[in-house]
Amino acid sequence: MNILVRLAPTTMQPKRIATRPNPRWMQGLLGASLALALTGLQAQALEAPTETVAAPVNSRMDAQLFYQLLLGELNVQDGEVGTGFALVLDAAQKKHDPMLYRRAMDIALQARSGESALKAVQAWGKDLPQAEEPDRFALQILLALNRPEETGPVLRSFLKRSQGKARSDNITAIPQTYARVADKVLALRVVSEALAPELKQPDQAAAAWTTIGRMQLAADQSSQALVSARSAHQADPASMFPALLALELMEQGQIMAEDIVRGQLAASPPTSESGTTVALNYARILLDLQRNADARAQLKTLTQTQPDLPEPWLLQASLQVQDNTLPAAKQSLETYMRLARDSGDERSARGLTQAYLLMSQIAEKQNDFEAASAWLDRIENADDIMAAQMRRASLLARQGKLDEARAHLRSQPVRRPTDVRLKLIAEAQLLREFKQWEEAYKVYGEAVQAFPEDQEMVYDQAMMAEKANRLDEMERLLRQIIATKPDHFHAYNALGYSLADRGLRLPEAKQLIEKAVELQPNDAYIQDSLAWVEFRSGNVTRALEILRSAYKSRPDPEIAAHLGEVLWTMGQTDEAKKIWREGFLLSSDNETLLSTLKRFNVQP
Repeated sequence: MNILVRLAPTTMQPKRIATRPNPRWMQGLLGASLALALTGLQAQALEAPTETVAAPVNSRMDAQLFYQLLLGELNVQDGEVGTGFALVLDAAQKKHDPMLYRRAMDIALQARSGESALKAVQAWGKDLPQAEEPDRFALQILLALNRPEETGPVLRSFLKRSQGKARSDNITAIPQTYARVADKVLALRVVSEALAPELKQPDQAAAAWTTIGRMQLAADQSSQALVSARSAHQADPASMFPALLALELMEQGQIMAEDIVRGQLAASPPTSESGTTVALNYARILLDLQRNADARAQLKTLTQTQPDLPEPWLLQASLQVQDNTLPAAKQSLETYMRLARDSGDERSARGLTQAYLLMSQIAEKQNDFEAASAWLDRIENADDIMAAQMRRASLLARQGKLDEARAHLRSQPVRRPTDVRLKLIAEAQLLREFKQWEEAYKVYGEAVQAFPEDQEMVYDQAMMAEKANRLDEMERLLRQIIATKPDHFHAYNALGYSLADRGLRLPEAKQLIEKAVELQPNDAYIQDSLAWVEFRSGNVTRALEILRSAYKSRPDPEIAAHLGEVLWTMGQTDEAKKIWREGFLLSSDNETLLSTLKRFNVQP
């Protein structure tokens, strides 16, 4: 079983266990615990053919258990979650039932109580030591609680329960599981210690060394990651996992890692899944590194050994267009389009957009403008074009070629007036992604000039003005929106919140936010702004009341940041930390929450 499990609370509906429906008053009382008990403890369901009348089957749930679970669910529904949790957990321990343990964990998660959820899965594991799920859930909960230092024993226990390929898969998935841990060095130490026994196992050594290498790479230890990749490759020269790690290292400038890739390709048959995967990714990296001659050779080998694989033909065609070998490029594209249509593969189908663009470019180079237009017309949704080009531009920008990425976007053809808008938005979004606030503000300015009636574009420019510290310009733009579109509640809210956050003109800020509340009364984010202006105005009790309500209706890290700060100011530091921890569980990279924690010198 893969270690990567999202800890979303499950909502389980009771199965129908009788031909007569329950009375309405009973339907409201039969909660998830009862459903699980009736499903798990019943010997069989009444699903006999219609011509056969099945004998009644009694549940093994006795009256005491029924009453206990009923009472537990009633407490949960009435808001007494702690009592309900305790009753369901007690029932699970009495009956040694994994589904009731799962229900107890779900109750705790729904109440955002990680500690109680951890208590449930630990009791589950102790009671049913052969079960695999408790360790899996305990690992995820500990990481969500930001307690990675406690995960080592749980991780070792979980790995011991899996065998063969399943264990290798679980080991390979570890870096993604620990990806949200802030202290990368600590995560590396914990995982390295847990994997120490696996390094000595011939069947697991390659996966274990690769995982340690990925953890080292995440901790900015690329040199050590290269050593680990080499150890992994030595353990299993044909494994694709060390080679894929080596490709990532190549992207980061570790050219020596290329020997690992070449070694894997030599040790793995070219038609094998691992050989094909590595060869295709190798070709992509070579293209990104602008090593076109090496990429060309790699793609030629792929198209010869795997002629029915679509993507190499598309990559080869892009190179041939660059080389201006147009007849060969056209042939490669025709092969790709045939294979893509026949495969029905979603990824190949998406690549058709790029193929049409290249065919259009070939026709344009040959001065066949009618054919070029016809190929562009095959792309039904212009958004698909910009989505593909945005990915390419983003890749260029990640390589430090932001100017080239912007030029790439601006060079895209304009077939209809809306394409101008799409191109400008794409460029602005690229700049926002890389926090180039001033440049993003200027691009949105171009967009506003081209589309002066688009108030959402004006709003986006105002947000970039704030990021670029052009606060007077932000206010001017937001007031322009309000004058043009008096029901634009986002503009009222943004301006009011900005003033309140800076402690400026608080009566006016409150008036603006109250107008936003009038227009959108049930918006939790606007309620959060209202609470913030009350807090800045000294009305702490009122702010707390509003924030509690907003957070209850929409648990959000930014609202958690504000609620925690108000609680902290009122001396309720323990509850403040609890709320901040909950917010951190929701999003560990929220800027408002992180800056709040930093100001109060609190670790999540």
